[in-house]
Formats: sequence, C-alpha cells, structure tokens
Amino acid sequence: MMKESLRTGFSFGITSGMITTLGLITGLHAGTHSKTVIIGGILTIAIADAFSDALGIHVSEESECKHTPKEIWMSTISTFLQNSFSQ
Repeated sequence: MMKESLRTGFSFGITSGMITTLGLITGLHAGTHSKTVIIGGILTIAIADAFSDALGIHVSEESECKHTPKEIWMSTISTFLQNSFSQ
C-alpha cells in the first residue's frame, strides 16, 4: 500500500508541475520576453503549486478513509517534492 501512495504522489506531482510550468513559461515569454521575469515566475510557481497540489492530494487521500496516516503523509510529501523538482 505504501508503494501505491508514493506512486500516486509522484505521478500527480510530476504531471501537474510540468504542465503548470510550461504554461507559465509560455505566457511570461509571450508577454515580457524577460528572462528575469520568467525565472522569478518559475520560482514562485514552484513553491505555490507544490503546496497547492500537496494539500489537494492530502485532502483527497484523507477523504477516502481507507489509508493510514503514514500513507496519506507519504502521498502528500512525495507530491510536494516531485512537484517542486519538476518545475
């Protein structure tokens, strides 16, 4: 069951992180053409999106009422870390 929690967190985190970052880079580049603005945006979104997705997966796993607290926190932490590093 623990491997399933990690797999859930990693797959959700990496997918969400990549899509969000690609959208941000495209939008900022089209609007500003500034490398500094793009780097600032990526750093900001890395933190905000990682926290948002981790909280979302935590609430989702908790609401299923079929996971242990350890499994829930493993999904939460793995989502946060994967989302942060996929930015």
